[in-house]
Amino acid sequence: QVQLVESGGGSVQAGDSLRLSCAANGGTFSNIVMSWFRQAPGKEREFVAAISRSGSGTYYAAFVKDRFTVSRDSAKKTMYLQMNSLEPEDTAVYYCAASAQNAKLLTFPERADYWGQGTQVTVYS
Repeated sequence: QVQLVESGGGSVQAGDSLRLSCAANGGTFSNIVMSWFRQAPGKEREFVAAISRSGSGTYYAAFVKDRFTVSRDSAKKTMYLQMNSLEPEDTAVYYCAASAQNAKLLTFPERADYWGQGTQVTVYS
């Protein structure tokens, strides 16, 4: 069983940066693929970024447009999402997710085995 705990959300101005963290407790960190999803009010949860077990492979949603970077630190058992040039449209609750299944990347929320509690990101214009 893996427990995921996010941190790092907050309220910022458009153009600012934030770094989200997702600490994984329990399980074997190298066995899970991890991702970030987000959900804005009144909208469905959507994929943001994914990272492979080794960290060598990443994949991003089109709307990221080179503004976000996903990474993971095996020593700290933590995944990160560095978000730059934030826009008001990025306002949402951000969730980290993980899967121990055989897929190389986790891009569909229904395939996640574990979820964090979410962290709010608010971007003001």
